[in-house]
Amino acid sequence: MHLFRHLPPLLLCLLLSFSAAFAAPATSPTPSAKDKCPVCGMFVSKYPDWVATVTFKDTTTLFFDGAKDFFTYYLNMQKYTPARKQADVSAISVNDYYTLKPVDARKAHFVIGSDVYGPMGKELVPFGKLADAHAFLKDHKGKMILRFSDVTPRVLKSLE
Repeated sequence: MHLFRHLPPLLLCLLLSFSAAFAAPATSPTPSAKDKCPVCGMFVSKYPDWVATVTFKDTTTLFFDGAKDFFTYYLNMQKYTPARKQADVSAISVNDYYTLKPVDARKAHFVIGSDVYGPMGKELVPFGKLADAHAFLKDHKGKMILRFSDVTPRVLKSLE
């Protein structure tokens, strides 16, 4: 009987720690000095604020020097890595422009047409929060906010 008296607080502690583990934001791998963008060939570690990543189910990670090159790769993987498919991807992230922390690219908001340029010129500027994307759009003369599924080869062509 004595054991059961402590069971509710113990269960509560276990549940809280379990839920905290799942609520913790995922971290993204960091590029080394040798990691090159598979699209443009630039050394990604020189532009840490703009890093985007694709991690595959086999734990291989590719690094990009911005969301534009990430999308260029992701929408045409067979050109850059013929043996890979989108179905092989386990995680994708982009750095939030304001916080510089990785966010899931599938949940991000991307501003295009702003007066802010990335390492490769015109860029899709990523944000984890829609309110931040709206503030940036207003402050930096952006043209539009896009979601992941809105980014198409035509959008990328407009950024050339």
